[in-house]
Amino acid sequence: METDEIVNRVATSGIISLDLEELYHPGERIVYDIKDNLWQGMILREKDFRDFLKSHDWAQYQDKNVAIICSEDAIVPTWAYMLLAVQLEPYANAFVFGDLNALEDKLFADAIAKLNAEEFAGKRVVVKGCSKVNVPVSAYVAVSKLLKPVVQSLMFGEPCSTVPLYKKPKSSVSSTSV
Repeated sequence: METDEIVNRVATSGIISLDLEELYHPGERIVYDIKDNLWQGMILREKDFRDFLKSHDWAQYQDKNVAIICSEDAIVPTWAYMLLAVQLEPYANAFVFGDLNALEDKLFADAIAKLNAEEFAGKRVVVKGCSKVNVPVSAYVAVSKLLKPVVQSLMFGEPCSTVPLYKKPKSSVSSTSV
């Protein structure tokens, strides 16, 4: 009696699985709320703000990821956010003007920008859909934009169950006889 060997067709398919969870930056995420610098919760006074910037311990932001917001309904001049950026730049891993979602978008965008798209050239790629961390939709959009021009096919999900997104058209070479 002959036994049929079980073949893992997923493993032999040549499909590359790209797990965006692996691009997650593990650094701490914090919010810097400029409301704490407002005079009477309404106005940012330049002299007071500059004095604060000089005396504040910026080293506490070393390697952290910072979302800069103002949770009060106050008019904050653009230069104030720029001054915060100048102070954070030597210390923070990343910082954005916006909430923690905007920060997560930036962290993933930075990581995707470091991917070498040529490593996926001509390959069948499935972008993994399930992860233990919250991967923002913007990351899936960005990786699609990066990979579509170079891959043979792009899919979403798991190698055993995918949603096809893109398949490179077969080149139609027309030859004419003379």
